[in-house]
Amino acid sequence: MATPHISAEPGDFAPLVLMPGDPRRGRRIAQEFFDDPHLVSEVRSIEGWTGTVDGRPVSVIASGMGQPSLSIYATELFREFGVERIVRVGTTGGLAEGQQLGELVIANAAHTDSAMPGLTLPGVTLSRVPSHRMLEAAVREARDRGLPHRVGPIISSDTFYGSSMEKYRALAAIGTLGVEMEAATLFAIAAAEGKEAAAILTVSDHIFTDEQQSSEDRETGYGAMVRVGLAALFG
Repeated sequence: MATPHISAEPGDFAPLVLMPGDPRRGRRIAQEFFDDPHLVSEVRSIEGWTGTVDGRPVSVIASGMGQPSLSIYATELFREFGVERIVRVGTTGGLAEGQQLGELVIANAAHTDSAMPGLTLPGVTLSRVPSHRMLEAAVREARDRGLPHRVGPIISSDTFYGSSMEKYRALAAIGTLGVEMEAATLFAIAAAEGKEAAAILTVSDHIFTDEQQSSEDRETGYGAMVRVGLAALFG
């Protein structure tokens, strides 16, 4: 049955879900990559679509921006709609030296400054990590396609403005590849629900060089990310 934020019925969503942040990107992914895409949910302008890719059922739904918003959709999908795997496909601000715009970041962990993934044990800080099987499948696909990519940790931040350059330099110094706003909570929820998740990101700007993709490039340059995301879902 429908939930407060998803108007679908059981069976409307496939067990495998792509999750961009932007609702418009979700619609374009369905229209460009799915066979027979059909709308299964539309609440608060967040559309959910289901179709097939190479004969396998797949869905896409946006998370909105930030970890609190993502937590709503990921939790409802895992608990109420039989979803087993979610891949976040979105953008990241690059932190690594020599990173190029359009390069992929495949996250093998997610630091966070947020309280959202607060699945903690007394005295223990839990790691926020993706499914190893999905991670391996994503890396293999990127390598096989010859796509520029890096594998490493990212930081999921609650702030878009206001973070200091000193903070970013310190994160870069310990190997952090990029900053975004959702993945750590996705990994935490998947772990709590006994499900699987991954994050495949495209470098849209670089924190230290001020390079950034144009709006047009952001809108159109996501094909490689989606293909690697699908490989992670199918892996």
